[in-house]
Amino acid sequence: MPIATTTAAERIARVLAGQHASANAEGGDAPASPIVEQTWRDHLMDAVAVLKTLREPDEAMAQAGDADMWERMVQAAIEQTEAESVVL
Repeated sequence: MPIATTTAAERIARVLAGQHASANAEGGDAPASPIVEQTWRDHLMDAVAVLKTLREPDEAMAQAGDADMWERMVQAAIEQTEAESVVL
């Protein structure tokens, strides 16, 4: 299984930024990649909210795999993002 080189929160934030910028989604800019590169960090807290929502697997997810492992993995992604977001 491939392992991503970016955090889960960053990938979610980039998708959210892309939805706002892309002509193929809600936005009107084409291409969206330069705008996504500039704005994805603005969506990090929304990405954390998505991760917190996904922390508890639904019934189908729990039946497909290890629910406790899933919760630990998502929690690790949340904690990683929150730790990186702390500004001293």
